[in-house]
Amino acid sequence: MRAPELRGDVWLNTGGRPLTLAELRGRIVLLDFWTSGCINCLHVLDELRPLEAEFADVLVTIGVHSPKFLHEGERASIEAAVRRYEVHHPVVNDPKMDLWSQYAVRAWPTLVVVDPEGYVVHVAAGEGHEEALRRVIADLVTKHEAKGTLRRGGSPYVPVEEQDGELRFPSKAVATAEGRVLVADTGHHAIVEFASDGETVIRRFGSGERGGQDGPFDIASFAEPSGIALLPYDVAERAGYHAVVADTAGHRLRGLDLITGEVTTVAGTGTQWRSGPDSGKGVEVDLTSPWDVAWYGPAGGVVVAMAGNHTLSVFDPVSGSIRRFAGTTVEGLRDGDVGEAFFAQTSGLAADGDKLWLVDAETSALRWIEPDGESFTVQTAVGIDLFSFGHTDGPADKALLQHPLGLAVLPGDKIAIADTYNGAVRRFDVFTREVTTIATGLLEPQGLLLHEGELLVVESAANRIGPLPSTEPTVVTGDAHAVRRPPTVLAPGEIDLAVVFTAPPGEKLDDRFGPSTRLEISASPPSLLADGVGVGTDLKRKIRLSADATEGVLQVVAQAASCDDGGEHPACRITRQDWGVPVRLAADGARELSLVMAGEPAE
Repeated sequence: MRAPELRGDVWLNTGGRPLTLAELRGRIVLLDFWTSGCINCLHVLDELRPLEAEFADVLVTIGVHSPKFLHEGERASIEAAVRRYEVHHPVVNDPKMDLWSQYAVRAWPTLVVVDPEGYVVHVAAGEGHEEALRRVIADLVTKHEAKGTLRRGGSPYVPVEEQDGELRFPSKAVATAEGRVLVADTGHHAIVEFASDGETVIRRFGSGERGGQDGPFDIASFAEPSGIALLPYDVAERAGYHAVVADTAGHRLRGLDLITGEVTTVAGTGTQWRSGPDSGKGVEVDLTSPWDVAWYGPAGGVVVAMAGNHTLSVFDPVSGSIRRFAGTTVEGLRDGDVGEAFFAQTSGLAADGDKLWLVDAETSALRWIEPDGESFTVQTAVGIDLFSFGHTDGPADKALLQHPLGLAVLPGDKIAIADTYNGAVRRFDVFTREVTTIATGLLEPQGLLLHEGELLVVESAANRIGPLPSTEPTVVTGDAHAVRRPPTVLAPGEIDLAVVFTAPPGEKLDDRFGPSTRLEISASPPSLLADGVGVGTDLKRKIRLSADATEGVLQVVAQAASCDDGGEHPACRITRQDWGVPVRLAADGARELSLVMAGEPAE
């Protein structure tokens, strides 16, 4: 099918010039539908880098930024995201999701390949498609070179001018026992140690180059580090280092020796977790975008916010082991026992005695975990679901946040929240359960630190850390918002739901050890589904939509394992995707729902 023409309100990395598919005829075009706050989208950016280098003379990647949150659709926000995540290809902003609709996209991220003659030839939702795309692109090169329809050279990418400073998109900060301040200088791939004034640089951990090398502080390298946790003195003595760093894009935990300056990898292999064991000896277990870390005594170690698969882990610095602590890998908001709870890109942690406070970015939620007998339970203070957000103060059950990424415990049983996409700092009173606003007008605050009686805020998009402006708490009554995507109109009653997965060229489904696929279905609200909830191995399932429902969101998680077809030791891969499909029920609605995880689009 012919690819719809590209349109948007802002073009970045092109010198401001709009691009058209017509002028790119003869090149292979890869459209990456993404949004800057989606962790899976950030994973795909990393997957695309080697493909862009390998096929530089024939491939043009264009990011189509279709925002989930209001803030993400603002020009300043997308410009900052493109610089923060080192996006080196053209990006078009699609604030009203027009291109999303024209290309029939249903999930972030989705990749669409357009051949040199302007036809859509491949669609893949989710992440883990690097090798499949490599084969698709290579096949297109061979085919169109033979036809004489391939054109090489002439990249439309125009890099933006960078204005560097002491910090570049910092994220989190902690204070050492000596009063020094450690800041995750995310954009510089480093940790900066400041004197107690928060301004004088003592030293930097990290060479400034993106990587995963261990060694002395000036030689070691990180990849977009974020959270930092200081270990209790006795634990640090036994572990041999003083702080744990969430090396987010490196999918590792790193240990910092604050005396010698040595950096070591203490957990993670550098390979992103996609399936299989997530517990065991730390350096042998794959991690997935650890975003924040906090020492939490009741759990016996460092809790790790594993944003990449919506779970929490516990790392024991003494034994070097890591284990799943909470979550199921399903993205959502569900309270109860930590083993059954749903999380949504947990991005901030703060321990307060028996309680571990956390913020879930994608559900715009403030939550906490506490011991419950021999287990732990999770409860929600602020937050509704994956699709509701805003800036509203008042009673916690009515309050709204927008993609918060950090928090801090304040005296008097109060919690400060870095309400990132609202550019604000909010305060939750544990006793009165009231939410107020204590600062506004900030540029993407991501971290908070109570230091020597003063609340410091890490303003990521302003490239700085400094004292929070002194203001009286106010009550903001802003509008409530919801993620707006075109709903799929379905009929109440029985529906045939299918996830389409076509193994890429040269691969086949891996059924050597049992079923190679997995499908999990739930709904928000739960009453939307009368039947069909749960986990199975078939990518097709009959579900039943309640006749009493009018609308809601079907939450679908699919996974498929495929291997090279042939060879004694074939390489194998896991493809995984989460969908939140907004549906509206009507008598004349469809009785079939098809979701494409990978494969060629339907004609």
